[in-house]
Amino acid sequence: MTIGNRNVGDFCWINIMTPEPAKACEFFGALLGWTTPEMPGMGYHVQVGGRNIGGLFDVVSPRTPNGMPPMIGVMVKVASADATEEKVRALGGTSKPAFDIPGAGRMSVCFDPNGAEFDAWEPHNLKGTDVDSMLHGAPTWFETLTTDANRATEFYSKLFGWNIELMPMPDVSYSYIKLGDNPIGGIMEMDAAMRAAMKPHWGVYFAVNNADDAASNAVRLGGSVCIPVRPIPGVGRFCGLISPQGVMFYGIEYAAK
Repeated sequence: MTIGNRNVGDFCWINIMTPEPAKACEFFGALLGWTTPEMPGMGYHVQVGGRNIGGLFDVVSPRTPNGMPPMIGVMVKVASADATEEKVRALGGTSKPAFDIPGAGRMSVCFDPNGAEFDAWEPHNLKGTDVDSMLHGAPTWFETLTTDANRATEFYSKLFGWNIELMPMPDVSYSYIKLGDNPIGGIMEMDAAMRAAMKPHWGVYFAVNNADDAASNAVRLGGSVCIPVRPIPGVGRFCGLISPQGVMFYGIEYAAK
């Protein structure tokens, strides 16, 4: 659980790139309780419990690279976007030159050695989210599906100082990511079927009050279920969902403690 301003090395923001952004706002508002005040001429703020968690933008836009699929981009808070950009390349990843977002901060678009994209965010006025990560609709867990878990582990531990612990699980390689003692995400190696269907990427889990309701409501609202509700022993229950506009994400219901 994370409450308050994120520390350096933590996931601090999300950006949803989607067709039909106004309809996407309706879907996510009904499903996850998001409020989405408009940014005139740009897109929408995304809020949970009155706290900003990210932005929602039109994937079909002059400001968006041609051919970008619907997706949720993740941002990691850093002390220096320029230094992070250089370190990414030194560790075998790729990055684009850092640039300013006036009045907000400085960022660099980065890719790990396996190809998963993430953004390095150096905050100025936009500090990132401070939402309670257990609230319904809040981003609560970040997971990279990758072709080489060992390579990803070495890269991210050196880049962000993450503590990465292999978790014994049947038939899958899964590791927990910790920032200090705080678990913030995971690394999972894709099997052959997953590799055939997708590229390495970062996925986002949103806290939900009830995973079954999230799955059924997603379908009722025009979306679909790509991973039926299933348990995570000792953690809770989750499902994989796709919005009507093609954005894939997860819902997770944490077990009562």
